[in-house]
Amino acid sequence: MTWITTVPFEAATGRLKQLYTRIAGPGNNVDNIMMAHSLRPHTMEGHMALYKYVLHHSGNTVPKWFLEALGVWVSHVNRCEYCEKHHFAGMKRLLADDARADALQTAIRLGVEEAMPLTAGEKAAMRYARKLTETPGGLRQADVRALAASGWDDGQILEINQVVSYFAYANRTVLGLGCSTEGDIIGLSPGNSDDPEDWAHR
Repeated sequence: MTWITTVPFEAATGRLKQLYTRIAGPGNNVDNIMMAHSLRPHTMEGHMALYKYVLHHSGNTVPKWFLEALGVWVSHVNRCEYCEKHHFAGMKRLLADDARADALQTAIRLGVEEAMPLTAGEKAAMRYARKLTETPGGLRQADVRALAASGWDDGQILEINQVVSYFAYANRTVLGLGCSTEGDIIGLSPGNSDDPEDWAHR
């Protein structure tokens, strides 16, 4: 599942067992990206808190399906198949429009923002996400002003920035440790956005 040792749910004790129990899905399934942290549970706790607050918090106003779409796009740009698969499944469920989700996936795989079945503002966010992922040192104030001009307010721009930044971290965790989807239940995510402390995957 990874290139380093991991502790399975049934062998976990102490703080690791507590964290596993908080994030487990059906049948005590723990996603491999989280299990990759098992030798240092404090890093799992930090990862999960960031993930929950950035993608699954009621304080966000950008639609959750689009935050997931940004994650799929960033993961594709970073060639992280693990995150791309997981978050496309979550995005498709949230969007509740299979034809549109599949068309978006096709455009993502082609790498063409303008072909994505999105609004002008959403396409602008995808362009920003690509630039922040590929050439972060090339960002200028004009890039943020372009987001504002396309309809995003400053709080939403922050949300977009944080999702793109989170996936840079998550993708590198997966790719750097050889994390596979073997044994994972694809597409589970924390379902309760109203309670930041509820990390259960559904």
